[in-house]
Amino acid sequence: MASSLVLYGYWRSSAAYRVRIALALKGLPWENRPVHLVKDGGQQHAADYASMNPQQLVPSLRDGDRVLTQSLAIMEYLEETRPRPPLLPADAGGRARVRVLAQAVACDIHPLGNLRVLQYLERELGVGEAQRGAWVRHWIAAGFAAMEAMLAGDAATGRYCHGDTPGLADACLVPQVYNAHRWKVALDDYPTIARIAAACGELDAFRAAAPEAQPDAA
Repeated sequence: MASSLVLYGYWRSSAAYRVRIALALKGLPWENRPVHLVKDGGQQHAADYASMNPQQLVPSLRDGDRVLTQSLAIMEYLEETRPRPPLLPADAGGRARVRVLAQAVACDIHPLGNLRVLQYLERELGVGEAQRGAWVRHWIAAGFAAMEAMLAGDAATGRYCHGDTPGLADACLVPQVYNAHRWKVALDDYPTIARIAAACGELDAFRAAAPEAQPDAA
């Protein structure tokens, strides 16, 4: 029987990667619909996809007749509609903390290194490759410095971002660590982040969601 969940994403998209982790942690079956962000001028700009997601971004999740966009909203939707196993703690304070960590990545670090931002820097502002790399590394380092302080300085941090069960914050952190490696940002100054990412990497759910494990990986 075909899954009711269809994920439109790109193998190396951090936002799609987050949702794949969430789906895997919840053990949910889903159908993969690749949207290549570079090929054909960017398949996310094609009329059929743009009609589904007017922002022309990935991911998009189709659940039956409903289409959702924005990775954090998608993961919260999965949490509400398919609550077991949970991605968020049971207590309000814990849930708020996890959302803070998740948004620190998804709202503050990731957007500044997004493909469309880098393309604008290159095509419209004439920023060269070396400068673009420096831009991305600067914002990853700034964001990770703050996250390291939040994680290392809080007793709620356990094996994972919050306690000893992986969840929403880890689903956001691990793809950003992947990006850090891709842009050659050393993690020496962020030992708690590195430790948590390594712990996540031991889990099948994170391995299955990894970019290189996707059928559209280039």
